Amino acid sequence: MYFVRTAGERDLEKLRALLAESFHATYDGLHGVARVEDLIAHLFSSAALKARLVRKDAEFLVADDGRNIGGMGYAAMSQALTKTVMLRLLYVRPALQRQGIGRDIFAELETCFPDAEIMRLEVEPQNAAAIAFYLSHGFTEVGRNENSGAGQSGIPALIFEKPLEGH
Repeated sequence: MYFVRTAGERDLEKLRALLAESFHATYDGLHGVARVEDLIAHLFSSAALKARLVRKDAEFLVADDGRNIGGMGYAAMSQALTKTVMLRLLYVRPALQRQGIGRDIFAELETCFPDAEIMRLEVEPQNAAAIAFYLSHGFTEVGRNENSGAGQSGIPALIFEKPLEGH
């Protein structure tokens, strides 16, 4: 049984391992192992994860069974868009997918931003499983970004949004 809780510094190494495993399982076939290794090194360095942990207008959650972390989610208020929270990361260990862990993390993240009216995210256009998950959780496609992530990545993403309850 996995319980959703706030991530802490003691979780960082387990988080890095989960994110690396999940990224390879999701993106190796799309971008190649070397590109995925570069993305992991850049996005999930200890410094990058610690910066997310301490950010004040963000939530960093893990699903924990007491021994292992089965999933994680990270969302932060947008710096550019008013009353919009950006879902930046939502990953479940590949062997544990489709057991409700992602749903539970997502449900908790939805409640963490009382001032937000919209949740927004970017998803890889070929990531059918993620797209199906987001569509089933009330998101709709609102646009496309040809350079997702840092700089001119050349990695496309679909942009999805969902109105948050109570607004």
